[in-house]
Amino acid sequence: MADHTKKFRWITFIHGNLDSLFANIKIVFVAGYLLWYPVEGNPKITQFPDVMVIFGVPKGDRGSYKQWQENNIAPQVVFGILSPSNTQQEMNKKLLFYNRHGVEEYYIYDPDKNDLSGLLRSEGNLEVIDSMNNWVSPRLGIRFDMSGEELQLYQRFSD
Repeated sequence: MADHTKKFRWITFIHGNLDSLFANIKIVFVAGYLLWYPVEGNPKITQFPDVMVIFGVPKGDRGSYKQWQENNIAPQVVFGILSPSNTQQEMNKKLLFYNRHGVEEYYIYDPDKNDLSGLLRSEGNLEVIDSMNNWVSPRLGIRFDMSGEELQLYQRFSD
């Protein structure tokens, strides 16, 4: 659960906007606060992304995301929103989990510091994106604008 009102506001903002962006695409599932189990038969291997986007999976209600029941498709994009209670050790464990289980893009936003970091899968591993200002997500097609007092997300239109 969100332990910080600002964290909850950002989770709902990102989830709501991504859900709207992909509303007319039946095989894009956007979820917030949903347990993800990547390995059948091992419920100890789990993560709780703040927001995740999975292409190739139909929309619909779920009690959790059991990857083996979803054609073994891992979430391609994951967002984490930091709160004061997050520890570096916790964030390192999340990064290792997402790297191990196939996430393609991982974005971490600290609303208290207006700091966004991102990682993109390259040659089999999640690698740090050097500059996030005006970065365009390859999967989502959204642009991250860090020039103001808080993160802004913009839909990128085709040229």
